[in-house]
Amino acid sequence: MENVTIVHNPHCSKSREALKLIESHGHEPKIIDYLKGELTSELLENIVRLLKIHPREIIRTKEDEYKTLSIDINDGNEVIAAIVKHPKLLERPIVIKGDKAIIGRPPENILALF
Repeated sequence: MENVTIVHNPHCSKSREALKLIESHGHEPKIIDYLKGELTSELLENIVRLLKIHPREIIRTKEDEYKTLSIDINDGNEVIAAIVKHPKLLERPIVIKGDKAIIGRPPENILALF
């Protein structure tokens, strides 16, 4: 059975739902609580690569914190640096299984991994 990792915010209902779905499929995921400083640029770069997207697709632009920053949304390095510095900006949850990753919004999206 492949390892499963969830980039998780325990205060987010969607993230909690995703975690329950993972566990209901018999997995005990590695949990990365990104609000506790477990987020690195290397991890985010890997997530973006696995998702096959531009970093701007994992930033929450509706967050008040985002609105106070001046981020060049088209500069992937700047977006990743902003998320590392302000982890609340990360779209969540993100689930990684093997060489695939999915943003769990809605949480049912992650079922494609199982």
